[in-house]
Amino acid sequence: MEIPIENKEITFLLADDHSIVRQGMEIIITDIVPNAKVFHTSSLQQAVELVGSKGIEMAIIDAHFPDGNSLHILSQIKSINPDLKILIFTGLEEDVHALKFFKAGANGYLSKLSEEDEVREAISHFIQKGEYFSSVSRDLLVQLVSNPDMINPLSRLTKRELEIAELYAAGYGNLEISNQLNIKQNTVSTIKKNLFDKLKIENLVELIDLIKTHHKS
Repeated sequence: MEIPIENKEITFLLADDHSIVRQGMEIIITDIVPNAKVFHTSSLQQAVELVGSKGIEMAIIDAHFPDGNSLHILSQIKSINPDLKILIFTGLEEDVHALKFFKAGANGYLSKLSEEDEVREAISHFIQKGEYFSSVSRDLLVQLVSNPDMINPLSRLTKRELEIAELYAAGYGNLEISNQLNIKQNTVSTIKKNLFDKLKIENLVELIDLIKTHHKS
């Protein structure tokens, strides 16, 4: 006979660099699973260590940390514990970023912009089923079947936009890009704005991260 979810002893990892987020998430988890054991961390490196040493069964992890992007540790922690269930809880746009986290091994993606009731329902579903896919994520996965390039947001860029994105990622500024490509500075600025709009990002740090993650040299 299966043990009711509220009577189970599940070991969780909450990885987020904001303690208030972790504290709020622990309240929800222990409300659903009173016997839960919950570990906290604000760094990626410690997240890897805790998965290896504490028998973590479920992890709720932010996308960005001061020491890097959690996308780059998912395969590592999955190799440590292949049965680990991972929910990404982040403010990043789901329709732009969710697929790459699924490809890396995440079992769900939840937006921090969600209403409180939706967050609670999502966490409950994740705990009971070991996965959580919102309607947005489900639609993305359906579209992915017919368009495998969707998983790489850079595929929506033109050749010129990708060229300029690469130069930004390499550390060049507008003037240097203008000189190198023999185009006007205001043209570079316009293309930069188009890049940000298409990729739904707000700064060069995010652009560089996308280039590092998705671009094949």
